[in-house]
Amino acid sequence: MEVLTNCAEGCPVHADLASATSCAELRGRREVERSTLLQIARLLSDRPGQQQTLLEIVDTIEQKLAVLNVTVMMLTIDGQRLELEATRSPVSVAPGKVAYGRGEGVIGRVLKQGRAEIVPDIGKEPHFRNRIHERTPRQLEATSFVCVPIIVEGETVGTLSADLKTKDVEALKDNAETLGIIASMIAYDVNGRRTRRLEREMLELQNLQLRDALEERFRPSNMIGGSKPMRQLYTKIQQVASSDTTVLIRGESGTGKELVATAIHCTSVRAKKPLVKVNCAALNENLLESELFGHEKGAFTGAVEQRHGRIEEAEGGTLFLDEVGEFSPVIQVKLLRVLQERQYERVGSSVTRTANVRIVAATNRDLEEAVREGRFRQDLYYRINVFPVHLPPLRKRRGDIMALADHFVEKFSKRMDRSIKRISTPAINTLMMYHWPGNVRELENCLEHAVLLAQDGVIHSHNFPPSIRMPDETGASESFSLSTRVAALERDMISDSLKRSGGNMAAAARELGISSRIIRYKVRNLGIDWASEA
Repeated sequence: MEVLTNCAEGCPVHADLASATSCAELRGRREVERSTLLQIARLLSDRPGQQQTLLEIVDTIEQKLAVLNVTVMMLTIDGQRLELEATRSPVSVAPGKVAYGRGEGVIGRVLKQGRAEIVPDIGKEPHFRNRIHERTPRQLEATSFVCVPIIVEGETVGTLSADLKTKDVEALKDNAETLGIIASMIAYDVNGRRTRRLEREMLELQNLQLRDALEERFRPSNMIGGSKPMRQLYTKIQQVASSDTTVLIRGESGTGKELVATAIHCTSVRAKKPLVKVNCAALNENLLESELFGHEKGAFTGAVEQRHGRIEEAEGGTLFLDEVGEFSPVIQVKLLRVLQERQYERVGSSVTRTANVRIVAATNRDLEEAVREGRFRQDLYYRINVFPVHLPPLRKRRGDIMALADHFVEKFSKRMDRSIKRISTPAINTLMMYHWPGNVRELENCLEHAVLLAQDGVIHSHNFPPSIRMPDETGASESFSLSTRVAALERDMISDSLKRSGGNMAAAARELGISSRIIRYKVRNLGIDWASEA
């Protein structure tokens, strides 16, 4: 048969009608393919969420190319298997449970080999798993299958597959070629999204590092903890330290109110002047008055010589009044005068003295209730409550427990000349689950007890006091809360993974199926020091 010329598609135009019809069909198919690719390109240029984009691409392929069960599968974070990402057809099991390992079935083979697979008759293909869609035996006999890889930078990150009704090999090759082009477009989009996600995570990580650096700058050197309540506390200390404003530190016993007072003084303009501390609960009314204001010789029985008071000793510096809620009414009146007029007299003296001191008070009492009951002067309450600072109890900052524990272990190890290498995992669980009614002071005493009893360089749970190993009923519900147990489990898993990876956070993140940014965040917030536990 003589060839006359070439048509626009590059195929020969023949003199007979059959050849002309075949050429028209080819042109029609090419036009559908171009239309399909154009529509998919527009979908990708809109850039909505990846899953929504893939679902719209699946719709377009099924409608334009007249194929069935179009399915996109993507590689999991660990790189070991493909999971269902997008399909419009019903699936045989829950989407989250549909997966193919490398080399498993036709789809797994495409993942492993990185090249397309064409199955003209899936009913006769022994490797076809029929795992995703609900195909009857009759449908299997009448269906062909095409699967192409989605490749990003030489790595197969997913697959695109479809069912076809034709068994014509050439038609299947044409469809495989078209799906391959679409897979390349998807790969380009996936790579772009991956790059933007990495850039975003890098920016977030940089922001975290900058925030941590800023918080570290504000964190007083005498305090430990990176939890959110403690970061808020550091900010408050930084805000008030530069002024002479009176501060009232509120918090349960053992939370470290004296440390906060020290931090405020040491970061203030009065840092080079004295910091004088008075425990108001340890003295009766007469002794406390003499302690604060001083006395003259012979002012009372036993006053054999003149004595300077603590206010006078703190001249130019800071006076820390611990347990200010214990003041008697007489002392309250005299302290109010110091706060309002900066004046006082020694016991047994009529000479008025001026006090250039900053007052930092602390209490674990409910001063509001004391004011209502008339046990504490309302005007004094307003004078000392100018800038309240609340210390969180240890049970509200569990993320700091291990950082504090490591500090106390190091402290008492040096003091007792003992070599303590680590705290065992069961001991860590005990520390994390206990409710700590005595707060940081109780934790410190607990670790001192444990360091003393540790024999093999490791602190075990049986080295703790019995009260720690068996929490009472009042704290049982909180100490065994879901969040506490989850935090303890996260800490163990991340610590173990970091040990196996030699501290490589990226490798540990891949093993655990999380991002590097998240694992860094967890390491910091959970106080994980994998090196000391190795």
